Amino acid sequence: MADDRQPVRRRDLEAVEIDLLAEGIYDAYGFDFRQYSRPSFRRRVWRRVEAEGLTSISGLLERVLHNPSAMQRLLSDLSVNVSAMFRDPGFFRVFRAKVVPQLRTYPFLRVWNAGCATGEETLSAAILFKEEGLYDRTRIYATDMNDAILDQARSRSYPIAKMQEYTANYIQAGGTRSFSEYYVADGDRVVFQPGLAENIVFAQHNLVTDRSFNEFHVIMCRNVMIYFDRDLQEHVHKLLYESLTPFGVLGLGSRESLEFSGHRDAYEAMDDTERLYRKIA
Repeated sequence: MADDRQPVRRRDLEAVEIDLLAEGIYDAYGFDFRQYSRPSFRRRVWRRVEAEGLTSISGLLERVLHNPSAMQRLLSDLSVNVSAMFRDPGFFRVFRAKVVPQLRTYPFLRVWNAGCATGEETLSAAILFKEEGLYDRTRIYATDMNDAILDQARSRSYPIAKMQEYTANYIQAGGTRSFSEYYVADGDRVVFQPGLAENIVFAQHNLVTDRSFNEFHVIMCRNVMIYFDRDLQEHVHKLLYESLTPFGVLGLGSRESLEFSGHRDAYEAMDDTERLYRKIA
């Protein structure tokens, strides 16, 4: 009897391999990339395939299932690790002007930096709270799904070559001191003051699979959800909503929005341009 089935096209086969890789990672390691934006996931996966000296996604799946070190390398590629001190300075400038006055009314503040990557945004927030006289009554929870990335964040160490860019960002963000007061040079790197981390808790948390762990007056989840598909974005929006206190403030990235979220009507815009919203329902 003749086989009428059509041969699988290369593109279709790749999609099957990507699905199998995502399922294998979830089953073996508990990291859920099944609803990540496919174009972004595909690019990062192929980058790791080539870096491992392999020729197929199936080969990468076999390697990561049998080699936890290979999984850690892939996780670093898949994690959102792009960050900078006072990235998008306008966000921090508006935060000072519009959010800080509200925060002054609270006796104690809990802030969640979700998807903190290598910690630059977390330290930026710490500097802002110090300059506004709020740091001593603030606890910042900085979380990421990648333990190796969290170790980098805990080190507070960054390339000295980045300081010119970071200083310019700091000034544009409304910084009130000399940025160099916050770090010391150590060879080709700088280390930020230990005092900036006194009230920071670095911890592993996966926005995709983990639940809310506290109520927060401020949540910064910026430039993370752009890598998720629509359903996963809605899942994370629900998590963030449940984690905010009444009148808590949510800060999103410049390419993110509440526009298509089921929780859109639960917020009012404090500054729509800089993606700052207050929970009102």
